Amino acid sequence: MKIVCRCQDVTEEEVVAAIRQGATTIDEIKRLVRAGMGPCQGRTCRRLVSQIISRELKKPMAEIYPPTFRPPNRPVPFALVMAEYERQAAEDRKKAEKSARPDKAAKPAKEGKHP
Repeated sequence: MKIVCRCQDVTEEEVVAAIRQGATTIDEIKRLVRAGMGPCQGRTCRRLVSQIISRELKKPMAEIYPPTFRPPNRPVPFALVMAEYERQAAEDRKKAEKSARPDKAAKPAKEGKHP
């Protein structure tokens, strides 16, 4: 028994069984046997899973598409969200004030007087 994904304790046999059930991509393997869903997010097992897919499907490694990467979710303190909201609101107010002020260079010339 050869462990492919140490984070999720996924074996090579499980990956091969998923391929024989019809999985052809790393994402499909990930969904079926959870390889690459641990704390390392596939950094240690992605290459091994690709090699197994390549071997079992008799495809060159270049034809094995990389998986979809998504950053891990982390809780964000609400104070941080509000601080960003307030910063953005202040920036928007400054832009609105700046665009509402008449520009001195854009004043039309007075009628009847020529430079």
